[in-house]
Amino acid sequence: MKGLVATVCASFLILGLLSQLPAFALTAQQELMKTCNQQAGNQKLTGDARKNFMSDCLSGNTSSGLTRQQELMKSCNVQANSRKLKGDARKQFMSTCLKG
Repeated sequence: MKGLVATVCASFLILGLLSQLPAFALTAQQELMKTCNQQAGNQKLTGDARKNFMSDCLSGNTSSGLTRQQELMKSCNVQANSRKLKGDARKQFMSTCLKG
């Protein structure tokens, strides 16, 4: 019984210490993978279509010939215009939107 209590206490101690470790930031490649994966999911792509999309997305190619950053800028501008944002509100929105 003492062994079980000691094991449970040690488990809680370890879990408590692990929760205090700093979270590691994603690398640029991991962020890109996350973004491309979300986009593929939003488009409900599967099989070869998903594979081709992911390949193009991860290499920065898009179907319109624009880079990924240019596509993102275009999309964010459209959203800001549809919301009729001006001045600081637009600047803040664009900053958040461009971060992905």
